[in-house]
Amino acid sequence: MTYEATLQYLYNQLPQFQLTGQSAYKPGLDNILTLDAYYGSPHCNYPCIHVAGTNGKGSVSHLLASVLQQAGYRVGLFTSPHLKDFRERIRVNGKMISKAAVVRFVQRYREHFTETEPAFQPSFFELTTEMAFCWFAEQKVDVAVIEVGLGGRLDSTNIITPVVSAITSISFDHVALLGDTLEKIAAEKAGIIKPGIPVAVARNPENVCEVLAGKAREVGSAYHYAPDEITLQAESLPETFSVEALPSAIASPGQDNKLLGGQVFQVQYQQQPWLQDLYCALGGWYVRENAQLVLTVIRLLARQFAKIDERAVRRGFEQVVKTGIRGRWEVLQTRPLCICDTGHNEAGIRQVTAQIARTPHHRLHVVFGVVNDKDVTAMLRLLPKEAVYYFTKASVPRALPETVLAEKAAAFGLKGRCYPTVAEARQAALSAAADDDLVYIGGSNFVIAEL
Repeated sequence: MTYEATLQYLYNQLPQFQLTGQSAYKPGLDNILTLDAYYGSPHCNYPCIHVAGTNGKGSVSHLLASVLQQAGYRVGLFTSPHLKDFRERIRVNGKMISKAAVVRFVQRYREHFTETEPAFQPSFFELTTEMAFCWFAEQKVDVAVIEVGLGGRLDSTNIITPVVSAITSISFDHVALLGDTLEKIAAEKAGIIKPGIPVAVARNPENVCEVLAGKAREVGSAYHYAPDEITLQAESLPETFSVEALPSAIASPGQDNKLLGGQVFQVQYQQQPWLQDLYCALGGWYVRENAQLVLTVIRLLARQFAKIDERAVRRGFEQVVKTGIRGRWEVLQTRPLCICDTGHNEAGIRQVTAQIARTPHHRLHVVFGVVNDKDVTAMLRLLPKEAVYYFTKASVPRALPETVLAEKAAAFGLKGRCYPTVAEARQAALSAAADDDLVYIGGSNFVIAEL
C-alpha cells in the first residue's frame, strides 16, 4: 500500500469520530485490549503521563512534552484531532511519525486481522492509539504524554498505567456520550485515576472537584488541586510582541525572531516564589489555568525525572510551538490583526470572547463555523452582537450548513453573510477589514484545520 492508500483505508474503512461523530464512538476497552495483546503491549516499555478533561488537554499535553523535551528526554506525544496532517497525532520530540511507519503498521494489522478475525473492526481512534503506542516503543522514548480522545473511563488510551494523571477543566461537551450533568461527565473523566497514581486537577467547579477527589480517595491516589499548589499572576503581551524584546534572562539563544505575542507569568509554589518572568509563547488566557496544572504535574514528575530543572521549564514554556501545537489564540497576521482559536464549545467560546473584548481593535469581524453535534445555541448566545459575521462550514459531514448557522445566529442578533467554504469566508473578512480591525476565526477544529 502507498501512504495515500493507507490514509484512505484509515479514513474510509474505519469508523472515524472526527468525520461522522457519535456513530463512530465505540465505548469499552475490548477492541484496544485485543489490538494491544497482538502488538505485545508496547506502552509498557516506557512511563506515560495521561491527560484528560474537556478543554485544555492539547495545551497541557504540548506544554508537558515541551518541558520534558527541553530537559533532555526523548518524548512521545499522542494528541487528537489533527488539523492538517494525520501524522500530527503521533510525534517524538516534535517530529511526526514517518509515512513508512504508518503504512507498515496498517499493513501488519490488515494482514493479521483480515485473516484471523475478519469480523473485528476497531474504530479509527482505537487503531491510531495502538499505532502511537507501537511507534513510541520502536523509537525508544523515555516518556510519553498521552491525551485522552473522549471521556476517560472507556477511552482506548485508558489501558495505560501512567506515572501521573492530569485532568483539565471539565464542562459540557459530548453530553450524549458522557452524560448530561457536570457530575456525570466528571465521573467519566475520573476514570483515568488509577490506584496509587497521583492525579493533578485544574481549576473546576466545586461539584466537579468533589467527584474527582472522591474517586482519588476511593482508589488511594494522592489528589493535587493545582490552584492550591500553584499561584500564578499573568500579563498578556501585545500580539505584535517580538522575541527580540524579551529580557535576556528569558530569551533563548537561537530562537526564531517571529511575531509571537504570548504572556509572562509570575509563579509561586505553595505561597513561595518559584518562577519569575516565566514566558509562555501561547497567548490564550485559558492557558493560565492550564499552566497551573502543568506546573503542578512538573513538580510531581521532578521526583522521577531528575533532569527537569528551572531552565527546562523556562525553555519548555517558551518554545512550546516546537512541539507542533497550532490554533491556540494563534496570530496569523497583524494588519489587520487576524487571530484563530480552536475553542469549540460553550466554555471555550466564553474564554475566547472575553479575550476578544480586551484585545484593542476598531471593528470586529467574525468568521464562524460549527459542527452539528455541538450545543450551537450555547455558543451563539456568547458571541458579541457588535460584529460583522461571515458564517461558513468546514468540508466534513458533521459540519452544520452555513445557512442553518446563520438562521440560528439571527435569533441572537448576529448578522452577516454566508460563505460555502472557510477560504471564501476568510478572504471576505480580510478584504473588508481595516488595518486597525480584528478578524477572529473559530467555532470548530475543522474550521481551523482548513484555515
